[in-house]
Amino acid sequence: MSIVEDLQAIENQIAQEIEATANLADVKAVRVKYLGKKGPITEALRGMRDLSAEERPKVGAYANELKNKAEAKLREKEIAFQAAALNEKLQAEAIDVTLPGEKLTTGTKHVLTQVMEEIEDLFVSMGYEVVEGPEIESDFYNFERMNLAKDHPARDMQDTFYINDEVLLRTHTSPVQARAMDAHDFSAGPLKMISPGKVYRRDDDDATHSHQFHQIEGLVVDHNVSLADLKGTLELFARHMFGEDTEVRLRPSYFPFTEPSVEIDVTCFKCGGDGCNICKQSGWIEILGGGMVHPNVLEMAGIDSKEYAGFAFGLGPDRVAMLKYGIDDIRHFYQNDLRFLKQFTEEG
Repeated sequence: MSIVEDLQAIENQIAQEIEATANLADVKAVRVKYLGKKGPITEALRGMRDLSAEERPKVGAYANELKNKAEAKLREKEIAFQAAALNEKLQAEAIDVTLPGEKLTTGTKHVLTQVMEEIEDLFVSMGYEVVEGPEIESDFYNFERMNLAKDHPARDMQDTFYINDEVLLRTHTSPVQARAMDAHDFSAGPLKMISPGKVYRRDDDDATHSHQFHQIEGLVVDHNVSLADLKGTLELFARHMFGEDTEVRLRPSYFPFTEPSVEIDVTCFKCGGDGCNICKQSGWIEILGGGMVHPNVLEMAGIDSKEYAGFAFGLGPDRVAMLKYGIDDIRHFYQNDLRFLKQFTEEG
């Protein structure tokens, strides 16, 4: 049999096998079988060395034409199978636009953030300015400007994280008040501010204490400021946060930066003052401390304590949130348990 006859037989075989292909894998197999380097076309052409110079170009041209026709048919089949596979995939992945969409879970504000913003909004509505300051603070602003000298025993109450002898993690947000008094122009009016933020102390982590927590401290400095102004302000705050029937009680206390100093209690949110396990049968719950700004603190800021007076207070929004929502463990705020946090969202 001649080379041409061999190639004609191969052409018929290719046509039959291409027609019989059922998928892309079959097309690939036929291509490799007949058009590969070890295929029958290549084997048939090995006999060209025995042909005359006139026959070789004709046989070569026929072989190339055979390859091109086979490749064209294979490509046609390949395109058809690819289109069928794509159509099948689209049918399987079709989206029914009439079905309701899946509801996406979105993040919400943390309960502490909500409480702090509620407190900030209240004081801003009363004309207070929100002022922030550094969490890494100097010993001078954290203690000395708050009337706590280097050897003052009240420093031990703070359980401070020191970075070095002069730099520390602030134990309260009072340094912000000192900086604000330094910068304020009293000829333009009184100073009314709150300073929210994180503070740090060496407290053991338990149900009511954490080494990191939040504070919001307030300060008012002006002519003729009295303790009655402080009491009225805190009554407004307590009734806003805990209900209109909430009563406020001031008890004498001691803080180095205020004189006189007071602890502020509110009637128990659970029993309304009748006595229960939450308030230890007293009917009252302590929520913050405050008092009249110590004259020394005013004088260190260059403020004449004979002309000006002020009141200051400090509260823990963590504790306010616990009382407001009946939370029994401060650690819930920081454990990121979604079952807990979702209770304080609109969806919760």
